[in-house]
Amino acid sequence: MTDTSDRSQTTRLPAAERRRQLMRVAMEVFAESGYYGTSMNDVAEAAGVTKPVLYQHFASKEALYRELVDDLGNRLERAILEAVVDAEGPRQQVEAGFRAYFRWATSEGPAFHVLFAEHTRSDPQLAAALAKVESLVADRVASLIDIEGLTDRERHVLAYGVVGLAESISRHWIRLGLGSGTDADAFAGQVAQLAWSGLRGIRA
Repeated sequence: MTDTSDRSQTTRLPAAERRRQLMRVAMEVFAESGYYGTSMNDVAEAAGVTKPVLYQHFASKEALYRELVDDLGNRLERAILEAVVDAEGPRQQVEAGFRAYFRWATSEGPAFHVLFAEHTRSDPQLAAALAKVESLVADRVASLIDIEGLTDRERHVLAYGVVGLAESISRHWIRLGLGSGTDADAFAGQVAQLAWSGLRGIRA
């Protein structure tokens, strides 16, 4: 028979660390079963905690999901920013940003599935959380589009097109099970060139 008192002591974590652990586990469960196929009980069981412990950190499944989406969106944004900071010019920045997006998507499969799960877009509140992430990334991409004569609004529209291209290609790459590593990085470079060629063909 398991000594539950010993088990509770060995699994007791500081609040901040426990919260991070719960979010990591929730990401895996949401990625596998989707938002609607996941219950708070599923997350608690996978994390090895009771539901009351889970509810101490997150008021509801929606609150947990929205915080997770925000966190993953910030991580994706940081990956793009870190990639473009040392790029020499606009073309290099666009290509570096695209590679960073694609590299993040292929290496962080569960995170990408949570961020861009199509079935959550039918729920207005969940869709709003995803739209916030897309807007965040599009803002960064828009700042890299250097085409003389374009208004800020036009740059943002084009940026959403680039983000949609990156998302669609990443989704199909993952769905086909093509993996990550050097092949993914080389392919990302090719698609980045495609995106840049398209942008350079635009005239204001």
